[in-house]
Amino acid sequence: MIRTNLSTRPFYNERVVSIWLLALLAVVVIATVFNVTRVLQYSRNDTEQGLAASRDEARATELRRSAARVRTTVDPKQIAFASQEARQANDLIDRRTFSWTELFNRFETTLPDEMRITSVRPQIERGQFQLSVTVVARGVEDISQFMDRLEKSGAFTKVGRAIDEHFNDQGQIIANLDVEYVPMTGHVAGRTGAGVRR
Repeated sequence: MIRTNLSTRPFYNERVVSIWLLALLAVVVIATVFNVTRVLQYSRNDTEQGLAASRDEARATELRRSAARVRTTVDPKQIAFASQEARQANDLIDRRTFSWTELFNRFETTLPDEMRITSVRPQIERGQFQLSVTVVARGVEDISQFMDRLEKSGAFTKVGRAIDEHFNDQGQIIANLDVEYVPMTGHVAGRTGAGVRR
């Protein structure tokens, strides 16, 4: 058997190399197409976002101009007057929704034995109920106990010390107390999320 190559040009298997080159070319073409489409897409998105930003900036500028025009047309005295009217309306609502039953129920649970309340004068200041309470007690200890119970109830804050203390004909102490009342119902309490008025 003859093992020498008698051809003038040796035979090489070029088909495998051609397939590899075609595959490599296909990968390069696909990658190039992908990159070109992504660049075009990003460029389009960038253009759209630039246009949207320009529109938003123009809108913001127009709104700033409009706000400046409105500010120049508004009279500060009218704003102060409207604010005062709103405060007065809120005070009227607070007075209307004030629950005397709730207040006296609170007093009933905190009042010591042998002590009584002779007068209660509520006053609303900036949405807060200020109470002036006149009590009659056997002694200073009862008044101190009453004040402690008011503070512990959570419905009364800023319990001031007894003022204008004097004795009546029966030897009992008459004292005036200033307290801040936080009702669980009504307009003022409604701002803090309390319950429904009974």
